[in-house]
Amino acid sequence: MQTTPKAPAAQRSGPMLSRVAHSLYWMSLYIERAENVARLLDVNLQFLLDFQGLSESLPQEHWGSILASSGGAELFAELHGEPDSQNVPEFLAFDQRNPNSILSCVLSARENARMIRDQISSEMWEVINELYLFLRARNAAEVWRAGPYEFFQQVKRYSHQFQGLADSTYPRSEGWDFIQFGKLIERADKTTRILDVKYHILLPTATDVGGAVDTAQWHAVLRSASALDAYRRYYVHEILPWKVADFLIFSDTFPRSLCYCVGRLDGYLHRILGDSPARPRAPAAVAAHDLLADLKSRDIEYVLQMGLHEFLIEVQKSLDRIGDEVVQTTMFFPADPEPEEHQHQQTQQQQ
Repeated sequence: MQTTPKAPAAQRSGPMLSRVAHSLYWMSLYIERAENVARLLDVNLQFLLDFQGLSESLPQEHWGSILASSGGAELFAELHGEPDSQNVPEFLAFDQRNPNSILSCVLSARENARMIRDQISSEMWEVINELYLFLRARNAAEVWRAGPYEFFQQVKRYSHQFQGLADSTYPRSEGWDFIQFGKLIERADKTTRILDVKYHILLPTATDVGGAVDTAQWHAVLRSASALDAYRRYYVHEILPWKVADFLIFSDTFPRSLCYCVGRLDGYLHRILGDSPARPRAPAAVAAHDLLADLKSRDIEYVLQMGLHEFLIEVQKSLDRIGDEVVQTTMFFPADPEPEEHQHQQTQQQQ
């Protein structure tokens, strides 16, 4: 996809709204995506270990739900057929044919960072390169044999280190706005998908709702979003489905909640798109403002009446529109597409 930036945005900041903005945005988004996939795999592998032998169909249903929510179910079916506890983790962690695998995301983040090494701090580049070398030195068989917990923890630590270094070493310029925008729109999207995982899990009977497996699944949802401790400080020890959904959607203090992320996106869009009273607001800014206003005016009762899955799908569509509009308005691609652009096109086709 090749686009030309619109005149109002181009007049605002000149060269930043092109190759550099493009690379900063995707670099940040792909690092966030790699971390989210690592967290999701870590938690759900542990969940299946805790409940192994309980039901023969549980693993297939569980991994199928993760593939469905990640947008990779069709590609996985073409490559592997039926999901299980070996081929799904390998597909999501190491398979370069999957543009959303941890390895593919890190390769894309590194390629974007390489193209703008003079625009980011040396510390930011070093930690991305270290993560790349860490992944290249391992393969799926080695990781599963040694135990995947430490592997996923290391991926998350690299991501947190990158975010901390960006916070400490990158100037609060327009480039910073693109870094944050890429991170936050990916984070908001993945929170909706983590919640949607639970929707796709089919429990055998109604009596299972509220049972040990159901409670453990909602526990896993919270852990997948790194929200368990924060949730327990708010609700103590009671893990109830509607409370989990309410916390991950409407909390205005938890940094991975949908409402929190969209609120910050709205602020960064004001700066990226250069809104002013002299001209109409850009469609992305309007969409973000409307989504935030909608979230602020709703509650969990409304979501449950509408249907959790249906609500999350509508939010994902809004986030897609916002991201696409910002890319088309403020960034254009080089004449010769780089590998990460091809991967992003594949990703968009799957979602």
